[in-house]
Amino acid sequence: MTTNLKKTATTMTTDDGGDEKRQKQRRRFLTIISVVILTVLLLSILGATVFRAKNPITTVNSIVLRNFDVSFDALNLNVFINVSIDADISVKNPNKVGLKYTDSSAYLDYRGQVVGQAPIPAGQISAGQTKAVELTLTVMADRLLSNSRAVIADVVSGTLPLTTRTKISGKVSLLFIKIRVVSYSVCNMNISISSKSVLSNECKYDTRLS
Repeated sequence: MTTNLKKTATTMTTDDGGDEKRQKQRRRFLTIISVVILTVLLLSILGATVFRAKNPITTVNSIVLRNFDVSFDALNLNVFINVSIDADISVKNPNKVGLKYTDSSAYLDYRGQVVGQAPIPAGQISAGQTKAVELTLTVMADRLLSNSRAVIADVVSGTLPLTTRTKISGKVSLLFIKIRVVSYSVCNMNISISSKSVLSNECKYDTRLS
């Protein structure tokens, strides 16, 4: 009789100990799950507010003619134009983290045709900083010759329309995620043939995430 009571007591003690252990494991599991959920929520909130990816801002501060020469070939009815343009550009990184951008390019267009190009070497911009980029775009005379009729008409009218385009592509790393950003600028200008100066210059900017 005494032996049976001892066995029963031992069995109850073992069951109670097992239940308590399972409850501790369950509480520990629930605690871990809660911490994970709170961490995800916190990171999501930070990602949507403080650390939200923002577009870089490209601004064309000035465009100056450095060289501008026009000559005529009366025999072949051609116009030769040499133009060099200095462009002062600034790129601002409004993000809370650094921005790394890849090799990019600036283009000089004449009536939709690329007639000049300048490289923009890869680099990086610290959080909240603005980086200056200086470019020199030179017209490739042979490309203008392929559109000689339009060039002659513009020279006769006294105004040469040109367009500068820049594209800055890069990435920002937010909460272990790399987000690609792209910023564009387009400036349409009219150059006076007689005064060899920029008559007008209108710039448009576009920033986007992709």
